[in-house]
Amino acid sequence: MKTKFFPILLLSIFFLLTLTAAGQETYELEDQYNIETTEVKSQDRTGTCWSYATTSFIETELLRMGRATYDLSEMYFARLAYEKKADLYVKYHGRANFGQGGQAHDVMNAIRKYGFATENAYSALHYGTDVHMHGEMEAILQATLDAVLKRRNRALTPVWKDAYSAILDVYLGEVPKTMNVDSRELSPKEFQEATGFNPDDYVEITSYTHQDYYEPFILEVPDNWSNDLYYNLPLDEMMEVMNYSLKEGYSFVFDGDVSSPGFSHKNGVALVPVDDDADIAKGPVEEKKVDADYRQKMFENLTATDDHLMHITDLAYDKNGTPYYKTKNSWGEDSNELGGFLYMSEQYMRLNTIAIMVHKDAISKDIKEKLGL
Repeated sequence: MKTKFFPILLLSIFFLLTLTAAGQETYELEDQYNIETTEVKSQDRTGTCWSYATTSFIETELLRMGRATYDLSEMYFARLAYEKKADLYVKYHGRANFGQGGQAHDVMNAIRKYGFATENAYSALHYGTDVHMHGEMEAILQATLDAVLKRRNRALTPVWKDAYSAILDVYLGEVPKTMNVDSRELSPKEFQEATGFNPDDYVEITSYTHQDYYEPFILEVPDNWSNDLYYNLPLDEMMEVMNYSLKEGYSFVFDGDVSSPGFSHKNGVALVPVDDDADIAKGPVEEKKVDADYRQKMFENLTATDDHLMHITDLAYDKNGTPYYKTKNSWGEDSNELGGFLYMSEQYMRLNTIAIMVHKDAISKDIKEKLGL
């Protein structure tokens, strides 16, 4: 396959962006760094936002590294995750989390062992539609695993994994052994290594008071099914990492909550209004000031949960000097008037960011030293 080049969305190079509602000017946002990224995609009817956000991040990292513009397969990583989840589900006798959700590190863990594939090499659309739909497949996969665990024999057969993988092959297609990339026939691992992309260059960072700061811990959210470690920073320092990253030309992955009333993808903004009934579509409103204690409270009472991953590609300011984080969603270009992007305020990020994934070089020297990186 020839390298596929996508036009970068015009929104990524606008110096001044105006959001409007009902024909009236509501927000004026000035993008600061204009980090180059790839086109917005849609996860369709699947729970694979984690793969879409992280794959977009990797495509953007490759651009930052001076590589070509590649269209990578999100479903390649999802397929590999389904395999790993099945193994753990059986090992834990059906008591492990199984489903479509995941985290940014699931992509990196797959790349570390298997590399990555192009969209052309693995579109994963083998069930008669032109959009992704995993509901039926997920139900069949879990029913298969539950049937295996209810075996009549004392020992599992040595072929249950083959049967499970065959279901994935039927729905998603077989994983490609090689693909044509830049006029070369490469395996997924060879493709990844040829780009110079190193999954070990990336870390996940969070901020919670119930764990020691500057130490890694297993983040207690259901989609961290692999029990990976996250570095814990004070809230202000986690925000500092976000800002330093974007200033230095690095984007990052956002894992957080999008279920609050202040999140409006349709209107392209997300805030934390003092008045929960405030109409944010009409313009900026007074926001709550989020500190570490309030953030912890909302995490502990399950108000701020990890229900969605997205890709942060820029920092912008409104006419009042309020920072907003430009966010690339995975709900398709036609999901709002901003081509699938939205802007989340600083207070929204302070409250609703469960974790971020960044390149180690996107962390300032003093914080890296505190983390022992």
